[in-house]
Amino acid sequence: MSEDKVGSRTVAESQAERSEIIFPADSNALGNLFGGRLMQFIDLVGAVAAVRHCRAIVVTASMDHSDFVAPVHVGDLLILKASVNRAFRTSMEVGVRAMVEDARGQTLRHVSSSYVTYVAVDREGQPIPVPCVSPETEHQKRRFADAGRRREMRSEETKRAREIRAELGAGWHV
Repeated sequence: MSEDKVGSRTVAESQAERSEIIFPADSNALGNLFGGRLMQFIDLVGAVAAVRHCRAIVVTASMDHSDFVAPVHVGDLLILKASVNRAFRTSMEVGVRAMVEDARGQTLRHVSSSYVTYVAVDREGQPIPVPCVSPETEHQKRRFADAGRRREMRSEETKRAREIRAELGAGWHV
């Protein structure tokens, strides 16, 4: 299937949101949400956005950037919002923003941002083409452009890692 037959979708068509109340079982000894548990929530909501965009099975290819800017405490209401920033041939970069909602003050506090790459696959696990993203707002257009720059950086990092592995010899694996 060629790329032009796949079509395009707006960012709004695939946005996803998830809410979680944080319980003691999700926390460390300080009463803060485990970073790994937050990453799980990020991956789940990101996958929903990716599935909505491509309408196919997706697998997580990378979570190349996650910033934890503030702790999430037991009892907090965590809100995660995801949207597809850009689609490439078979992959999509999804941005996920995590916030804590103060229900009394009706305010949101930013706690984390992440970029996750998903690949669309068929039932045999083979990559399949995905629709293009049609950004509409200035914010979406900026995120679209930024995703292209991040992809270039990821490609350079992958190339560098391959060169390092080649220098170290075939018997050593990362």
